[in-house]
Amino acid sequence: MQMTYFRKITRISMALALLALVSACANTSARTATELETDRQLERAVTQQLAEDPNVFAPHIQVSANRGVVTLAGMVFDGNEIFEAGRVAQGVPGVVSVRNQIEMHISGRGGNQ
Repeated sequence: MQMTYFRKITRISMALALLALVSACANTSARTATELETDRQLERAVTQQLAEDPNVFAPHIQVSANRGVVTLAGMVFDGNEIFEAGRVAQGVPGVVSVRNQIEMHISGRGGNQ
């Protein structure tokens, strides 16, 4: 009797967890044409600001935007550039938040010794 009760509770719990997972995934709607264009403009604006900033070596930084959330990815050679790139991106009008995924490239010795 007690085992049957435990199995029912376990099945109900798993069903509720699955339902919560499915409904969480379903809340993301596709972007409209206007949102896509706004995000493209935002990507260009952030990319331009990064390129103009003397404290950031921008060629290795990729910029993407989704409903005003800007993601920075790629690599830089100096740790300060990671912070500076995020600061520059946050200052662009229309940016809601910045996800800074830039990594610092640490180069070792190359060539013949």
